[in-house]
Amino acid sequence: MDRIRRNRLCVRLIILGLSNFIAYAILYAMIGGDAPNGYIKNVDGAAVYYVRGHFVHRNIGYEQDVPKWVWIYSYIHSISIWPSIATVLLAMLTLARPHIIATYTDGMMNGSTLVTVMATVIVVITSASMVWFVKDFIVTLYYRP
Repeated sequence: MDRIRRNRLCVRLIILGLSNFIAYAILYAMIGGDAPNGYIKNVDGAAVYYVRGHFVHRNIGYEQDVPKWVWIYSYIHSISIWPSIATVLLAMLTLARPHIIATYTDGMMNGSTLVTVMATVIVVITSASMVWFVKDFIVTLYYRP
C-alpha cells in the first residue's frame, strides 16, 4: 500500500475510533452510566438491571434501572472501547513511525525497535483489558446468584 493510501486509512481509523468513544460518552450520559459500573439484582425472583455512573448526576454517583437490552448494549459498547483505543493508537503510531525512526538513531534502541515495542505494549494492554471486560460480562450476566 502506498504512503498516501495508508495515511488516509489511518486518519479514517482514527475518526472511526474517536466517533465510537464520543458515542459511548453521549450514551453514558443519556442512560446515567454504564453496565460495567452497574450490577444485576434479583428482586422478587426477577432480575433487575442497573447502570451506574460516576459524577453523572451527583457527586456520589448515580444508579439507574434499565431494561436488560440496554444493560447488555451498554456492556458490549464498553467492551468495544478497548479495540477502538488500540485502533486509534496504532493508527497514530503508524502515522508517526517515519518520524520516530528518523529521530531515534542513537541510544538504547533504534526507532524501528521503539515502534515495535510501543505497538506490542498497545496490543497487549488493550487485548488484556478487553478480555477482562468480556470475562466480567459473561460472569455477571450468567453466573450471578
